[in-house]
Amino acid sequence: MSSSTRKKVQKKCKIRGYTLELDAVDEILSFESEFNNDSALDDPVDILLDLLVTQPIKDKETVHRIATRILGADAAINETPDGDGDDVIRASDLLIVDAFKVPKFRYDPIKKVFYKHTGSLPMHGDAFSKAALYKDRFLLLSQMLSRHKDFSKPAFDSELSDFGRCEISPIQSLIGQTGRRWVMGLISQLEDGHFYLEDLSASVEINLSNAKITAGFFVENTIVVAEGEMLLEGVFQVFNCGFPPLEGRDKSLQFLAGHDSFGSGTLTEQETLRLAKLEREAVNGNVVILSDIWLDNEEAMGKLERVLDAFENEDFVPCLFVLMGNFCSHPCNLGFHSFSNLRSQFGKLGQMIAAHPRLKEGSCFLFIPGPDDAGPSTVLPRPSLPKYLREELQNHIPNAIFSSNPCRMKFCSQEVVFFRQDLLYRMRRSCLMPPSTEETTDDFEHLVATITHQCHLCPLPLIVQPIIWNYDHSLYLYPTPHTIVLGDRSEQKAFKYTGITCFNPGSFSSDGAFVVYRPDNQEVELSSL
Repeated sequence: MSSSTRKKVQKKCKIRGYTLELDAVDEILSFESEFNNDSALDDPVDILLDLLVTQPIKDKETVHRIATRILGADAAINETPDGDGDDVIRASDLLIVDAFKVPKFRYDPIKKVFYKHTGSLPMHGDAFSKAALYKDRFLLLSQMLSRHKDFSKPAFDSELSDFGRCEISPIQSLIGQTGRRWVMGLISQLEDGHFYLEDLSASVEINLSNAKITAGFFVENTIVVAEGEMLLEGVFQVFNCGFPPLEGRDKSLQFLAGHDSFGSGTLTEQETLRLAKLEREAVNGNVVILSDIWLDNEEAMGKLERVLDAFENEDFVPCLFVLMGNFCSHPCNLGFHSFSNLRSQFGKLGQMIAAHPRLKEGSCFLFIPGPDDAGPSTVLPRPSLPKYLREELQNHIPNAIFSSNPCRMKFCSQEVVFFRQDLLYRMRRSCLMPPSTEETTDDFEHLVATITHQCHLCPLPLIVQPIIWNYDHSLYLYPTPHTIVLGDRSEQKAFKYTGITCFNPGSFSSDGAFVVYRPDNQEVELSSL
């Protein structure tokens, strides 16, 4: 083994803060030499060192034990029992998580840990459930802020430790204080025309007229970090205002300590490595996403048939088609009386898909309801489409999947969130002030910044968009997923923000717009007819 390789390994250990004995380093070098160039692992040393972080003793025996596990997993995923070289993603490699099946975790600010809620979650909550909704959102963002380098409290007080640090003050402590202070709170309108900032201790009226804001839509119910000072009138004059800083996915997962907040279950190391390899090498890894499929519109159905024809003739058909509502050009509200016609139109859609045998056999079809589709109410999360409407389609496509809105998908090793809601228009209408133009003038980028920093898909006031209080956690974006699909009737857009791929496929029936997405490299292809 060359000295340059040894130095490379020692440098990687030093970056992670490891001080290893020579025999442990020799074990790592021996482990690396056992891999071939066609190994399923891109950099096995990095994987070994990342697994080593959880071990209290980092000696030769520990390194050998981890190396043996990785070698066994790599051998398992490199087996090709079928003998052919084409890796194909099947339905069993995709896991769809319904919003009503997402596990609920709460943060304990005393023990500073997350714990799983084990009791029942009634659909109709009590007054405590509504208060807990806001409290849980606040604690979720507060625990992230407490770990941020600019807001965390130093272990030892000194002049240097205060440099560039912004300590958060409880709102209750502002009384009688002078000078600038940083506070964190939820924007609320406790009196008409008067806005307040609330935390778990108290509330204070705020003046945002001269505030300098960051990117995003500042609406009621959003949680912000603000710098300002108390005026003699008892009003907190805000000078700077922004959303809590975003935390990296890896850091959030490390703090969750193995809890499965996404709802997809935990995988063994062997299964994780197998899926990662499949994701990279699958020949059918494309996902086709369409929003606004109006089944009662002949022009829209003609466009859809053209799309299906095109993919039917591809060398490898996509592994998944995601069809998001609305599925009717008219809202399915109390004035809608054509449910039998809509049922038969779903049946015709099933016939159309079945007429493409390669797609029927090789692709999965996921249906997500839109905001104006048939359902119990407009409250979020929305359940899947009623069984009455989908029965005829399922007779033609038995493996069709009907899920909630929003819903989550574990695509091999990637976490994807789908949400169909005309969110951009409603966020702009609910803004307390025009969004800042310093960082961007694109409204979609403001929307992405808002939902990611709030760790919530729909941070609108409950009076604008009702949410089932006990299921608010199903709209959380914590830890941040790899991809967020925001189905919206506005212009199709794609935007990568702090490593998170976000895109709007656009309205298929109105504009002929749709998206082809490849999760392995998070490539978004904006398409249209």
